[in-house]
Amino acid sequence: MWAIAIKEFRQLRRDHRTLALMVMAPLLLLVVFGYAARFDVEEVPTIVVGEAAGLRLPDVLRVVETRSGDRADAVEALRRGEAAAAVVAGPTPEVLVDGAELFSAQAVLRALGAVRTPGAAPPGTRPRVEVLFNPGLETSAVMVPALAGMILVFIGTLITSLGVVRERQAGTLEQLAVMPFRPRDVFLGKVAPYFVVAAADLALVLAVGVWLFDVPFRGSLATFALGALLFLFVTLGMGVLVSSVSQNQGQAIQLAMMLLLPQVLLSGMIFPVASMAAGVRWISYVLPLTYFIRIARGVMLRAAPIDALWSSLGLLAALGSSVFGLAVLRFRRDLASARPRRGRVATAAGGAP
Repeated sequence: MWAIAIKEFRQLRRDHRTLALMVMAPLLLLVVFGYAARFDVEEVPTIVVGEAAGLRLPDVLRVVETRSGDRADAVEALRRGEAAAAVVAGPTPEVLVDGAELFSAQAVLRALGAVRTPGAAPPGTRPRVEVLFNPGLETSAVMVPALAGMILVFIGTLITSLGVVRERQAGTLEQLAVMPFRPRDVFLGKVAPYFVVAAADLALVLAVGVWLFDVPFRGSLATFALGALLFLFVTLGMGVLVSSVSQNQGQAIQLAMMLLLPQVLLSGMIFPVASMAAGVRWISYVLPLTYFIRIARGVMLRAAPIDALWSSLGLLAALGSSVFGLAVLRFRRDLASARPRRGRVATAAGGAP
């Protein structure tokens, strides 16, 4: 028994990649998520529509813009995701809150509850509050769009990486390399099944969420499909990249989980991005799931138009182009290295080496 244990320790010491993941990954995750795991939102971006003279608002409502207009303009600003709250100034002020931003909406309601206590504001300036797009502040309404993105990350990154690594371990990648296929055809043939499965799972999750949990789908299906397509290209590229640097399925699982966990916890799916420490918040801005969640919630809950989502769609397209392009190059290199040299082919055929 001791001999076997010593052998395993020696093998583990030689496997520097696995050893680094076992030691450094828990410390890194602890530090990052320790600063990110907060539900309290201290500041909510707010737009003021009209003249706000004499209106007292809690500190949580951070005014980012003051514009002229009426209530319809305030609703449209929230629909387009320009802010999480809007104040319509007037004789009876009104605060409109975006219910799609669950934690921000709850923070505003708590703060305005304190404002409405006797003596907190002059008579006639107490704002009326209305929650839009998710009036009941249902958790399922904001979680189902995010879960749809997590399904794409899981299949695109983890399952795809395992499938490609399995080909390398089984030796079939070398067989594909000597067949009269172009590398592009082999690559597309490998990722196409995962693309179809991920799209089917996405449709299933959305259908069950809408039917079982009464999650609304108010926006354009084409806009949602475009965001899902761009996001899926990113996740499939990440899966192929993970497989290209993994020697076995164990390493592929470890690396895929290192990519999966930050996207689940730092993308705004569970913890609001606005509540994260500034040193950690920047990580969420390089995660593709962050932008897909914005698109999914914007389309499903707010019926956001496509021009209001161009920034998120553009960033997904940029990430998809870079990651997918790099994955194609890595896959072509692996396929080229799997091709036997002419000398080996001649030896296998009975010729001179």
